[in-house]
Amino acid sequence: MTSNIFDINYHQTGKSKSTNSLGMRKMQERVFEKRKSKHLLVKAPPASGKSRALMFISLDKLINQGLKKVIVAVPERSIGASFKNTDLISHGFFANWKVEPRNNLTSAGGDKSKVQGFIRFMESDEEILICTHATLRFAFEQLEDSIFDDCLLAIDEFHHVSADVNSKLGELLRSVLKNSTCHIVAMTGSYFRGDSVPILEPQDEELFDKVTYTYYEQLDGYEYLKSFGIGYHFYQGKYLSAINEVLDTSKKTIIHIPNVNSIESTKDKEMEVDQILDLIGEVEEENPETGILSVRRHSDGKILKIADLVRVEGRDRIVEYLRNTDDEDDMDIIIALGMAKEGFDWPYCEHALTIGYRGSLTEIVQIIGRCTRDSSNKTHAQFTNLIAQPDAKDDDVTYSVNTMLKAISASLLMEQVLTPDFKFKARKSNSDRNTSGELHIKGFKEPSTINTKKIIENDLNDLKAAIFQDSQIQKAMVSREIEPKVLNKVLIPKVIQEKYPNLTDSEVEEVRQTVVADNAMKNSIREVRGSKEFIRMTDKFVNIEDLNIDLIDSINPFQKAYEVLSKELNAPVLRLIQESIDAKRIKFDEEELKFIWPKVEAFFTEFGKVPDEKSTDPIEKRMGEAVIYMRDLKRGRLNG
Repeated sequence: MTSNIFDINYHQTGKSKSTNSLGMRKMQERVFEKRKSKHLLVKAPPASGKSRALMFISLDKLINQGLKKVIVAVPERSIGASFKNTDLISHGFFANWKVEPRNNLTSAGGDKSKVQGFIRFMESDEEILICTHATLRFAFEQLEDSIFDDCLLAIDEFHHVSADVNSKLGELLRSVLKNSTCHIVAMTGSYFRGDSVPILEPQDEELFDKVTYTYYEQLDGYEYLKSFGIGYHFYQGKYLSAINEVLDTSKKTIIHIPNVNSIESTKDKEMEVDQILDLIGEVEEENPETGILSVRRHSDGKILKIADLVRVEGRDRIVEYLRNTDDEDDMDIIIALGMAKEGFDWPYCEHALTIGYRGSLTEIVQIIGRCTRDSSNKTHAQFTNLIAQPDAKDDDVTYSVNTMLKAISASLLMEQVLTPDFKFKARKSNSDRNTSGELHIKGFKEPSTINTKKIIENDLNDLKAAIFQDSQIQKAMVSREIEPKVLNKVLIPKVIQEKYPNLTDSEVEEVRQTVVADNAMKNSIREVRGSKEFIRMTDKFVNIEDLNIDLIDSINPFQKAYEVLSKELNAPVLRLIQESIDAKRIKFDEEELKFIWPKVEAFFTEFGKVPDEKSTDPIEKRMGEAVIYMRDLKRGRLNG
């Protein structure tokens, strides 16, 4: 069994789940205090109660603030279940959440009918609608911005929005902000994107009031969950021969198999599922109504209920079954590829086993959230990443693991740790200047067709994976016999043409220039063989090098590979990470410190606590920052 990279232990105060007189948890109460905000950004982890917080604030806006409608947009249909009819009155609130069945557009049906349903809703007197991001985008194209006047638009999993000019959801948001009186609630558990593009431009973000509730606040107040562990397990050969090392079938588990374009994948995803099932036990039957598999476990003959979300056939039946599970015994193991990540609700999950390198920190944080929900069946939750052993020195791997630990920890505290991603523009004159996240290149061919824009916006990482796995290109990368010009002008276009045979020569050139420029900015063409991507992932993080925190405790050999063990990441260490990040942003001169410190001492005497640097009160916030600044100075002196 793999050891954890670190363990986080919590106080089990139960405060995360206890409710006030209105039936609100701590996070929901914090959000409700901001119910009169026109634009509100809520950053809170999975299972903290964001969906119900939105119900509270939406009903107040409809009943007490005069708004006409509430539109809730979620990234995929399965998440729509989080906004089903809910009894709130019996818990102390003044109204119930009720959605008419025809206004829940996350149920089955075609896109065309959903868009028509959205338009019908906007033209009716009905108040609440649930839809997907896609339905919202398609309907928006047929509506005037002004139709959103005096409405509340709530966007769940807000990191799907992007400040990039090609983002349709981002364009919609900017347009509604500018051209309507619409109220907006944006909710996310990770206020950053895997591609490093900012979600909002600074001038737009300033329009939003913010509520932040971190993983630590949530987990520290749980009733059952005591600890959370993260482990990296490195293997050689094929992952199917190593998965038994980390898969404990006695734990409620979600297995995410690798993307078909990754090094770890066999390229046959259905065969991989079959082999995993064979490793677990013998398939006895498939329920004809639900699609759930009954598998007799090899070790003791126990029947396990397993859901296969990889195969497309019959998936809707399985999803519907999973949406309605309300008992620990309803499911044992879920095998998925692109599903069961963000917004997926299975509170009994104890172990999230992810196979293959993940280049998106957003994805890692979302997957971690699948197993960190409080439930009476578990006291410990586990995230394990099973990765091909990097073709690098052990010291490099250890350094990278420590960097990943710091990045994940900071991300769980809702900190932005990703470096900006660059967009490339043609330099049309010497007056063109590089701006944040944008570079102007002389002679650069910008994408000019729908085909090239789609490839560059959606498929760039997959295309680069195909390029780097081409045998001729791999040879060129390690041999000096092939000129770089041949690599860039002949070999790379060849792979692009093979992957997208319908592109014209001009379109191939546009895509080629973006690929080459992108990799030039990232310092070099990344090696894929031996999975050095894990090592190079550490290049993406900012504010991490400045954290002088070593979470590594020891390095132990593990059969053909190895695993890295760390010091326990407990409450004081999490707090230290938060303060270390905050301290880099805080500035004080000696005169202000002399002026404010007596006020800090008076505050502590009166309230019996240290001022909160996250407080909405500006004076308390500044006093809290002074405390962090002084603690950082003291640590610096102690460390020499």
